[in-house]
Amino acid sequence: MKLLVVEDDRTTREYIAKGFMEHGWTVDVADNGRDGLFLASGESYDIIVLDRMLPQMEGLKVLAALRASENQTPVIILSALDGVDERIKGLKQGGDDYLCKPFSFGELLVRAEILTRRGHSKEAKNTLVISDLKVDLLSRRVVKNKVEVNLQPREFQLLRFLLEHQDQVISRTMLFESVWDYHFDPGSNIIDVHVAKLRKKLDSVGGASLIHTVRGAGYVLREPA
Repeated sequence: MKLLVVEDDRTTREYIAKGFMEHGWTVDVADNGRDGLFLASGESYDIIVLDRMLPQMEGLKVLAALRASENQTPVIILSALDGVDERIKGLKQGGDDYLCKPFSFGELLVRAEILTRRGHSKEAKNTLVISDLKVDLLSRRVVKNKVEVNLQPREFQLLRFLLEHQDQVISRTMLFESVWDYHFDPGSNIIDVHVAKLRKKLDSVGGASLIHTVRGAGYVLREPA
């Protein structure tokens, strides 16, 4: 797990960082809002702990800038501003949780773990991944070897089915029924043609070749040995 702590008070910042590192987390720190926004925008974090009263850029402005750029990394606001109105303001601005100072590190850790689990669960349902290939089922975005690949609707359905059954040999009959909704063999090479086109598009951007033909049986999508 990777955490960003944006906190100007050195003692608090080091206390939080030390605590998370003792639990196996990787921790980056920033002591002002501008540096925090720079790190949060350029790196990938599982969660951000964000103070509000920060030098150079106030915490809620950092949060607003992140959300405006569609950065949805979970954020726990950690602040001495503990009034109900302030907490509501922080959550409305895009914070996922709000913890008031003084705080218990154990409570902060548990809240971070809960938000991280929720985020991973949500992503797992919407994203299929193997090797350097990632498919977002909601946006229908396909990225391989860090390059976006444009697929036709049937090619996308075919790839999704293979990803949902990766490491399994998929027969042409299974593909006819599940991707084409045919419950008979039309006696054509339509599947072979679509698989060949899909494989060519994925291989054209480099990286590992993932779709393999199993002679006499069908196809399998798996990582190279």
